[in-house]
Amino acid sequence: MNKVLNRLLPLVILIPGIFLAFYWNSLPAEVPMHFDINGNPDRFGSKKELLVMVIALSAVSILVYLLLLNIYRIDPKKYAAENKLRLQRIGFAVTVFLSALVCFIIYSASRGGSRFDLSLILGAVGLLFAVIGNYLPNLKPNYFAGMRLPWTLENPENWRKTHALAGKLWFAGGILLAITCVFLPARAAMILFFVVVLILVIIPTIYSYQYYRQHKKSGPGQ
Repeated sequence: MNKVLNRLLPLVILIPGIFLAFYWNSLPAEVPMHFDINGNPDRFGSKKELLVMVIALSAVSILVYLLLLNIYRIDPKKYAAENKLRLQRIGFAVTVFLSALVCFIIYSASRGGSRFDLSLILGAVGLLFAVIGNYLPNLKPNYFAGMRLPWTLENPENWRKTHALAGKLWFAGGILLAITCVFLPARAAMILFFVVVLILVIIPTIYSYQYYRQHKKSGPGQ
């Protein structure tokens, strides 16, 4: 599987550049570079500025993928190396998301003053959350990915149970965002997005702390 991802990665990274080349001649001299919360362009720039942005985001995609692929090498946790393939898949999902985002930005820019659909972007982020949630239950304790709390890092069973819960929440929350955000106005979609993100972070944190307190009261032999 890792060989397949490594072969697909260059294509995923090159797609935004190919997409930009396809639209280059049809782009106006000034393209929208920033949008307000309602999706209306509020800053314009040159086509060269758009090119720089595409190159920068493609570079970020590469760096994120390489970081997640190799981060286990510097992780002191005993079983961190077992996360290599899982983190590689998460890194690939992030790379696909960033490439799709860049293509969407290019497409929006090619339409001149057209609105930028923030609700669609938030829905896509929801799909990314769902993908990450699918891998959370299988993550081994490490210092770089997952619910890296003092009480999860010191107790493998706390880590396992916390991530089993977090995985279900992230998957369900991501699907919820993917389905609902695209049908909501931008402001409502953003409010829903941040509420769901808070839930995805707070509930596993509280659960893991409660588990820690109960384990501490029962003693190491319980």
